[in-house]
Amino acid sequence: MARAADPVADLLAGRSKACPKCNLAGANLKRFDLKEADLTGANLARANLHRANLAGANISGANLTGANLNKTDLKRANLAGARLSEAMLYEADLSGADLSRADLSGAMMGSSRLTFATLEAANITDADLADAIMHGAKLKGADLSRSDLSQTTLRRAALAGAKLEAGGLVRADLRGADLRGAVMRGADLMQADLTGADLSGADLKGARLLLAKLTDAKLDGADFTATIMPDGITHE
Repeated sequence: MARAADPVADLLAGRSKACPKCNLAGANLKRFDLKEADLTGANLARANLHRANLAGANISGANLTGANLNKTDLKRANLAGARLSEAMLYEADLSGADLSRADLSGAMMGSSRLTFATLEAANITDADLADAIMHGAKLKGADLSRSDLSQTTLRRAALAGAKLEAGGLVRADLRGADLRGAVMRGADLMQADLTGADLSGADLKGARLLLAKLTDAKLDGADFTATIMPDGITHE
């Protein structure tokens, strides 16, 4: 008699990588090889995916709330619309991944790699992105309010219209970044490098730019009301 198909059992046994909409909440998938797996819409809440290989996997629309993705390989993975609130992504590699419209609120992503990742319209509020590498990341319309981006590399990142209100950007590398129309009210940009950045129309009311580098930055129409400028003088 033919064995009834059980996608969850097959995935856990390593027989299959196709488990769309499966309930894998709390599953131990540590170090699993899930390269190019189909986990579309799966429930992976609180799952342990530490050091798993999910490169090129389709995890769009999945629930990864509170999941352990520390040091996980997520290069080029499709995480569009995924829920990753409070997830742990320390030193995870998300280079080239699609995280558009994803919920990363409260995610712990310190030292993660997001080079050329797409995070357009993503919710990244209250997240820890300290020391992350986000060179060339696409963050148009993303909400990074109150997130820690200290010493984060955002060279040539696309942040037009992004919200960085009350964000921590101390010593952040924003050289050549597109920050047109970005909302950066109350952000801490002390010692940040904004060389060649485009801040046209950006809202920097009450921000701190003490010792920041603004060489060749475009500042047309930017609002510096009550902003502490690089020389320590508060702009009127």
